[in-house]
Formats: sequence, structure tokens, C-alpha cells
Amino acid sequence: MTKIVQKQNKTQSVDQRMIVLEMLLTENVFSHIVVREVLNKYNYLPQQEKAFMKRLYEGTLERQIELDYVINQYSKIKTEKMKKVICAIMRMSVYQILYMDAVPNAAACNEAVKLAQKKGFASLKGFVNGVLRNIARNKDNITYTSLSVKYSMPEWIINLWIEQFGVKTTETMLAGLLEEHLVTIRFRKMLDSVDVSIEDTVSAVRNALAEQRGTIKQHPYLPCAYCLSGTDDLTKLPYYKNGAFVVQDISSMLAIKAIGIEKYVSDLKIQDTKKIITVVDLCAAPGGKSMFAADILEQSGVNYTIYSRDISIDKVDTMLENFYRCQLKNIIAEIVDATVEEERLVENADIVIADVPCSGFGVIGKKRDIKYRTTPESIAEVIALQKQILAVAARYLKPGGRLLFSTCTINQNENERHFAWLRDVLKLVPLSLNDTLPVCLHTETTQEGYLQLLPGVHNADGFFISVFCKPDREGKYQYDGERII
Repeated sequence: MTKIVQKQNKTQSVDQRMIVLEMLLTENVFSHIVVREVLNKYNYLPQQEKAFMKRLYEGTLERQIELDYVINQYSKIKTEKMKKVICAIMRMSVYQILYMDAVPNAAACNEAVKLAQKKGFASLKGFVNGVLRNIARNKDNITYTSLSVKYSMPEWIINLWIEQFGVKTTETMLAGLLEEHLVTIRFRKMLDSVDVSIEDTVSAVRNALAEQRGTIKQHPYLPCAYCLSGTDDLTKLPYYKNGAFVVQDISSMLAIKAIGIEKYVSDLKIQDTKKIITVVDLCAAPGGKSMFAADILEQSGVNYTIYSRDISIDKVDTMLENFYRCQLKNIIAEIVDATVEEERLVENADIVIADVPCSGFGVIGKKRDIKYRTTPESIAEVIALQKQILAVAARYLKPGGRLLFSTCTINQNENERHFAWLRDVLKLVPLSLNDTLPVCLHTETTQEGYLQLLPGVHNADGFFISVFCKPDREGKYQYDGERII
């Protein structure tokens, strides 16, 4: 993968719109990586300028279907026929006209003309200017013909969701994906590596954010979770470097809470106080679930080992950085293919975490290009991969152990169908989530052993959570087709 970042001379003037244009023209790099690398390159810029570039890039990408529809209403040359540079200029300029009130329409048009000229398309200045000014004059009269255009979502994804969830819930999800997505962090309880209380850490972070006009607010689902706004560099916040908090989505935190690690450990301690708890996290990067599990086990006062695994050295390096910062010593990071069974772990794991690769529909609001990259064919491939990983996960689980099966997607073919397969074919027993998740999330399905979080419906990304137990040889856990008995 070719990186787009080079060392920047801090004395150089910066054309923010040109930077965004280059970002939009970058190919074969995921959008969240493009943002991260550009913000790192221009980290010296004022917060306001970085926020402008980030919003313009992400908004243009997110609203691409809608923007193309609007452009095509006023242009004789349709977007699919335009030169790539001109098409990108038109999209980012129309986004400014429709969604960035702080940018005057005239400025959006004039800057677009300048970009076209700088990129060697002076002959198209009149075309760019004419179409954009026409759109600016008529923007209040634009009407949308479909949910796909209104919410900038491919038609086939909408049809899939309508079939599975109905029109009303689908539109709620579509609107939720377009809402602002705040960064969520998890404050860690007092450990050897953290010499301040959570209250002190929260107060220090709040004061630092206030200086940047940012905010911090406790998440309603978990007391350790907080939502942040107004910063693009968490590493500069107080206590970040000593591991007092970690970046982790609320849905990921809920998945670990759903396992009921505390209760599992408590039951085992009654039987064997010297037991070592073995946890295998199969698709672990960037390591948030492993770290939360480690913190819970540390607080429980038991001996444990966590094997945090992923398939590439880059992913494992990311995990190692996080583990080192948080001074977690009982986690072993490994490069391992999750589909390949390792004999020594068969029926040796107390807890297996299988947050498997998926279509990623639940995090489209954060990774905007997912909806353009994913196809029905690619989903079919990932479904087969998921089943391979889950089969290995079930083999690793010892009798009486817990399996977390989760995804960050909204698709019954990837979620509920695998849930039923684990239950009916592999004979794992689903465990009620009502004892481990907040009461506000309890539903008929949480009693059955799973929860589908939906954007717009829940205060979280789209995420699927389920927990199973492997029956022991004495048949301690049984399932009669409706409930645990």
C-alpha cells in the first residue's frame, strides 16, 4: 500500500482544499487511514484548519451518491463521464454548498475554479463555475427520489436491510449512520500502571478539552465509557501515555461485558484458587477487547494469560504498542491465521473472543468507503471465512468455557444465521445477556443470547453480540430449543 504522507515543512503555506482534493483522489487506501495520515502530516496546523479538512473529506465521501445525483441534475456531462479530478472538485464543492454553512456559496465556487486551473484544467473553469453557481441558486429546491439518494447508500444494501428489518427501522439506521460519531474512550480502574483515580483522569481530560472547546460526557451504557469531541489527537491528552484510558467503541466494551468474566472467574475460584485463566482473542487488533478482558481479570485477582492474535505484522505491532502503553504483561501478541487450528489450544481456553471479519456495515458512519467497496460477492466470501473461524473457536473452548461471537455489521446472514449454526450444529449453549448487559438494552433476543445494536436505534455503532457456553461432559448446560435448562 502506497502511503500519501511525506515530511512537511512547517513554514509552507497550506491550501486546505487542494489537500482534500488529493485525499479524494487517493486510491487503494482506506478512508480512515487517509485521514489519519494527513492529520499526522499536518499536525502542526490549527485545530480549526484540520477539522475543516477532515469534515470536507469525510462529508464528500459519505454523501457521494447524493452529491452525484445533485450534480447530474444541473450538468449535461454526468459525473461518471467527467475526468476524475473535475468530478472530485465538483463533489467537494457541492458538499460545501449544501452542508457547510460557514463557507459562502461564492467562495465554494471560486475555490473550485482555482483548483481546476491549478490541476491543469483551465479550459473547464467556465463549466465548473456555471454548474456550481446554478446548484447554489437552486439548492433549496432540491428533492430526492429515493432512500438511496437521500441517505447516500447503495440501493442493494438498503434492499437487504428492508428485507431483514423493515422500512421504518432501515430509515432510522440510515439517518443514524449520518449523525456525528464521537470518539469513545474507556477509563481504566486503578492498576499498578495507573497512579491516579478515574475521577482525577476524567477531570484532567475535561480541562484539557475545554481549552480546545471540546467536551467529554459519560456514556449512558457503561460508567467507564466517555464520549469526546473537539480533539483529533488523543495522544496529547493528560494521562494517555501512562495508559489511564484507551480508545474503544462502546459496542466493543459491551461485547466484553456480555461475557460475564467476573461471574465466570468467581465460580472457578470457588473450585480452584490456583487456576490460570486462558483467554484466546482470535481477531484481536487493535487490542481493545483483550485489554478490557485483562483489566477485568486483573481486578478479579486471578492468574491469567491472554493470547491476542491477528493475521498481519502491522496489526500485531499496533496491539503491542497499546499493550506496552498500558503495561499489560499477561497478554501475548501473536501473528496467527484464525482459520488454522492449533492443537495445544483445543479445549484449553476458558474464554474465546471471536470478533470475526465482516462486511462492516455497522461502522459505515466512521469508515465511509465501506459502502462503496463491499459487494454481495465479497459478503459471500466473508461469510465462509466467518464460519471457518467460528469452527476453530468452538474447538478451542473447554467444557464450561465462554465464547463471544461478535461482528461490527448489520446483516442477519453474517450474524443470526451463524448464531443458529453455533447453537444447532455445533451444540453450543447460548447464554442470556440480561445478567451482563445494561437493563436498557434488554430485549427478547438478549434473553435468547444475542443482541443486534443498530445505529439510530441504540447509542452505538451497528454491532452484533452473542455469548455461548460449551456444555461439559456431565451435561451441565443443556438447551431445549427455546431456553437454557
